[in-house]
Amino acid sequence: MNFSDLNIENKLKKSIELADFKVPTPIQSQSIPISLEGKDVLGTAQTGTGKTLAFTIPMINKLLKDKQAMALIICPTRELATQVMETVLKLNVREIGIGNALLIGGESMQKQLRQLNKRARIIVGTPGRINDHIERKSLNLSKVNYLVLDETDRMLDMGFTPQIELILKFVPNKHQTLLFSATLPENILKISQKYLNNPERVSVGSLSTPIEKIKQETFQITPDKKYHELINQLVERSGSILVFVKTKHGADKIVKRLKYDGHKADAIHGNLRQSKRDRVIRGFRNGNSRILVATDVAARGLDIPVIKHVINYDLPQVPEDYIHRIGRTGRAGKDGSALTFLTNNDRNMWRSIQKLIDPDFKVKEEAKTNNQKGKKFNKKNKFKKKFSNNKLSKKKKFKKFENKNKRKFKNRKRPKNFRFKKNKRK
Repeated sequence: MNFSDLNIENKLKKSIELADFKVPTPIQSQSIPISLEGKDVLGTAQTGTGKTLAFTIPMINKLLKDKQAMALIICPTRELATQVMETVLKLNVREIGIGNALLIGGESMQKQLRQLNKRARIIVGTPGRINDHIERKSLNLSKVNYLVLDETDRMLDMGFTPQIELILKFVPNKHQTLLFSATLPENILKISQKYLNNPERVSVGSLSTPIEKIKQETFQITPDKKYHELINQLVERSGSILVFVKTKHGADKIVKRLKYDGHKADAIHGNLRQSKRDRVIRGFRNGNSRILVATDVAARGLDIPVIKHVINYDLPQVPEDYIHRIGRTGRAGKDGSALTFLTNNDRNMWRSIQKLIDPDFKVKEEAKTNNQKGKKFNKKNKFKKKFSNNKLSKKKKFKKFENKNKRKFKNRKRPKNFRFKKNKRK
């Protein structure tokens, strides 16, 4: 199936051609025809498989047909919302000309108000900023009939559930909902039962395994040698590299050292203003900086095709984030590589990640531990035998010594003038 085969408006077909979108990915070919019929969709697929276009095409087609309708796309992070809007703008060419607004934190409220005043019918934003505009009464959602919850699992992990529920109170009951997620935990299923109306289930690939084209490697190391090994890896590898660290402070510290050592590097984390984040990502895309050091803020929603390598300098806090991290490379069918530094402190988290990727890992691990326990038990027995033999030998020696002393005291005679002195009470 090609995009030209879809039952969509001619204007939209032309804009898809101009944007150079040719062959749909599996998630797109499965979900777009269902969405065009007006049905709710519960879609799950690995990161980097083209979920954004899967809900953008049916959305624009719907808004072209109904000139009064509105669409709302809710994303967990500013980066993801910005990238979704970029995809919207690729399709929303002058001939289509649907008003839009990007509502995210860290950007000017006045700029967003100007966008909303120009009859914006496509709203893309994060839960916090969307709620801010609802409270200010600058955003009216009474005409929304197309709702998208993108990266829903991430939004729930970030604690956005109350804010999403507040937003949905202002959305009419009759609307089409598309829920997309990279993973499908129980809380997602509960939300889908609450807000989706007989959804069509669309699933592509395994949710807990990374894309096959990503070559995964691990490197056992001590914490004090991590940075030196990072330098070695940067020298050996060619192309753009994304380095994941645990903290914002750690990201800034590593970038400072890398720049001192003559590498072009930049950091991205939650403390940066949106304008600075955009500038950093733009510079990385254009090749101004070869290395991007990031916290998990970039684990999802960062769609930069130029990323050839991902290095996990620190392991993530949540096992699922490992899959999203390495999913930043190997996008759109390209090859990629992922290297993970492992210290002794990372054992438990790495075991959890392996269990997530390979369900049989638990069985293998149990078999190993049982064998190890058996060996340890035998060693303990040997130790006990040795210990008990030592004990016996010590006891025997002590008895011999005791007997000798007894004999000495038995043969000993008291002197003739010996008397026991009695203590007289005064």
